[in-house]
Amino acid sequence: MSEQLLPVELSRLRSTIDNIDAALIHLLAERFKATQQVGMLKAERGLPASDPAREAEQVARLRSLAHESDLDPEFAEKFLAFLVEEVIRHHVAIAESAAGREVAED
Repeated sequence: MSEQLLPVELSRLRSTIDNIDAALIHLLAERFKATQQVGMLKAERGLPASDPAREAEQVARLRSLAHESDLDPEFAEKFLAFLVEEVIRHHVAIAESAAGREVAED
């Protein structure tokens, strides 16, 4: 590859990466909207913020998807753990807020 083509190719690849990053952000936003609704349902029904069985199923499923997609399953698991930690934090906050509203209403 000539040096003259490298900047054009690099620019094209970076543009592709930027588009993928934008799509990831939009997907994460949609995912968190759905998990916020889950958190509200859990709070309404007095369910725990964390569901270890569901989390284990998700780890297994995403590790399998990662393997099928030629993505490092360890990376996929770490990424999911980060997301789940954040979701649980949100669910706890939602439950605490709901509990505070119940106390205020009494």
